[in-house]
Amino acid sequence: MSLELGELVLLMLIFFGIAVLYSSVGFGGGSSYLAILALFFTSFFVIRSTALLCNLLVVSGSCYLFYKKGHLHFKKFLPFIITSVPFAFIGASFRLKEDIFFSILGVSLIIAAIALIMQTINIKSNYNPKNYSKYVPHILGGFIGLLSGLVGIGGGIFLAPILHQMKWDKPIIIAALASFFILVNSISGIGGLVVNATFKVLWPETIGLIVAVFIGGQVGTRFTLSKLSAKRIRIITAILVLFVGVRVLFNNGLQINFFS
Repeated sequence: MSLELGELVLLMLIFFGIAVLYSSVGFGGGSSYLAILALFFTSFFVIRSTALLCNLLVVSGSCYLFYKKGHLHFKKFLPFIITSVPFAFIGASFRLKEDIFFSILGVSLIIAAIALIMQTINIKSNYNPKNYSKYVPHILGGFIGLLSGLVGIGGGIFLAPILHQMKWDKPIIIAALASFFILVNSISGIGGLVVNATFKVLWPETIGLIVAVFIGGQVGTRFTLSKLSAKRIRIITAILVLFVGVRVLFNNGLQINFFS
């Protein structure tokens, strides 16, 4: 075990909170897991692998709930999945240098934080979905799948805000798609890491974190937060992700110690 018991307990509590929040809106929390893990571990293989495992546990419960309520429209989601799965596998297969990985991770976290803020501010409960070319889902799925594989997240936090801005469908359908998108891309990303022998986890810590996010995910999918509370918590989470993203970019990626 590379963490002290107190550090592990603190990390588990943080991951539990992240899982509760993100699972309640159909996300896995991968961007926040990466942000927090980057503060505790230096190996980007461990960071990517652990975040993907935690993502997988959380969205599995969310997908089950969406399926029971009839919101998982597999035929409509398929165009996104067809391109995202292979590209997530390819992205996870890259053996990036540590500084390049952390640079991509930092920029991705910053974008994720901004996207989360924009989604929270602009999301509307009632609007008429628009029709787009059949190629749009394939392009979005492939691009976000590649990025998610590179940095070790499911990609839902990128996909959902874009689809909300496009008015692609109702918010509940977009949330269901984001959850399913994260699920399949997390599996694909783990597969890419395993094939290239870069799947690295510290099992004592990882088991504890898996338990924390599993319980948190179950809580989040069963208890609905009020809109006001959810919005405030999302903004707070986005600010945290933004701060850590900037810190990771400068300290670990560019190796400029502005945020020690």
